[in-house]
Amino acid sequence: MGSELQPQEQETLSREVPPLLPAGFLFGVSDSGYQSEGGYNSPGEPANNWASWERNGRVTPAGVGNQFWNRYPEHFDRAAEAGCNSYRLSVEWARCEPAPGVIDDGAIDHYRRILASCIEHNLEPIVALHHFTHPEWLGTDFWLRTDAPKHFSRWVAKIVPYLAPYCQRWTTINEINALAIGTYLIGYFPPGRLLRPDLMMRMVDHLLCAHALAYEAIHRVQPSATVGTSTYAFWVYDVDRLLVDVLAARSMGISRNDVTDWLDERRRAFHTTVLEPLPAHYRRWQQTINAGMHCFLRRWRSLPSTLDAIYSSDHERCLDVTQVNYYDPNLSNYLCRPGRRTAGRRHWGPDPKHWEQTPGPEHLQRYLAAHRLDGVPIWIMENGLCNAVIDGVAHPRDDGWDRPSYLAHHLAALADALEAGIDVRAYFYWTLFDNYQWGEFESCFGLAGVTRDNTSGDCKFLELDSMGNDSIAAYRRLTAALRRGDRSELPKRPGQKDPGARGSEIPAHA
Repeated sequence: MGSELQPQEQETLSREVPPLLPAGFLFGVSDSGYQSEGGYNSPGEPANNWASWERNGRVTPAGVGNQFWNRYPEHFDRAAEAGCNSYRLSVEWARCEPAPGVIDDGAIDHYRRILASCIEHNLEPIVALHHFTHPEWLGTDFWLRTDAPKHFSRWVAKIVPYLAPYCQRWTTINEINALAIGTYLIGYFPPGRLLRPDLMMRMVDHLLCAHALAYEAIHRVQPSATVGTSTYAFWVYDVDRLLVDVLAARSMGISRNDVTDWLDERRRAFHTTVLEPLPAHYRRWQQTINAGMHCFLRRWRSLPSTLDAIYSSDHERCLDVTQVNYYDPNLSNYLCRPGRRTAGRRHWGPDPKHWEQTPGPEHLQRYLAAHRLDGVPIWIMENGLCNAVIDGVAHPRDDGWDRPSYLAHHLAALADALEAGIDVRAYFYWTLFDNYQWGEFESCFGLAGVTRDNTSGDCKFLELDSMGNDSIAAYRRLTAALRRGDRSELPKRPGQKDPGARGSEIPAHA
């Protein structure tokens, strides 16, 4: 009995354990409407800019998706089971405005019910107002139009007053850089143009301008809102951090005439932070890529629409939070040998499949450090691992990674970043259930698997992920440990083995 701690001693001991997480830290999962709701692009359904590709057979139709539109309480139940206290979803423009000037009040009311249910499940909603899709009636080349930013801001001004009672946190546009690259450089998104950097940068300009106008529209309705736009993580400044710096330039005291020279200074500082710690041979290769991209894009980097919006804004900085989506930041990994065997077949394209992306938890802290802005917190809005499921057969990853180990190593990197003083306030895994991955269902990121039949409309959510692991339980266990201030469930450092921590064995080939 003499060795038992008294209540006062237990309280004192608990106070001595330093917290790992800042107050109010958000753990969640992310998804988007087109990828999960179901009910797009068939006769009588809302049509978005992917409709023509679905109709002509260029991509697999999204079909029933994950039936989130009608089964959202089940999604929220599973997210809560995973230990989440937040959920990022999108509200789809094509569903709410199916024809020019025609507002579907029923769809908007349904989104309000979705957000109310999210809150009832003790999940803080974060709403994306654009996640790679827009109404078909605007045309596939919509974002090249000079009036595109004002069209988007009008849509935001219409929808936000309806949703504001349920949401305080917003993503205006998801992954501006990935959307522009995918549309006009590598042909991944409709209309699928190739190697048009001029069009790509015009699209970036209009998307960034649209964000700035949407930022104003949201804050007019909701002055206390937290608003950001997410970027896909790359180690190349000109297609990543540059976007954030442009939005921050005015608040940093940079005049409009000095923005270009200031961006060059920021570019050098970014690459020093990100690349200097790399091995010499690897650093030289990355620097070559960065220099090539800089020369490739600088001619079209003036961003006139964006600068007009920023320097005429009522706010000095059109950004309340830096939102990053972190997968594989190494651009050199996005060029592969054609004809390689992957997931039981040969792939002849030079681009990697999602399941070939190389996890980089050991680089996450350095990447976050390079994205710091004074007084601006960072949210990790997406981070996820993919494996292939082809014709109903699940394929393990060639490098041996699974989701429990992926989560453990990335959350360890998150803990290191927090201990280093980087102001991270949120971490979201992509995604809860295997979903529609932009033209196909073979790429599976979910914490839990799905079986679906687009003909019958049947959709079943599984207990385990597509590689047979209980990743929902792993996420719950790891986030609970971090909330307790306990690192024993995590590897000591991302990318290193720690036999004392469950789920911490890094694959041999990672």
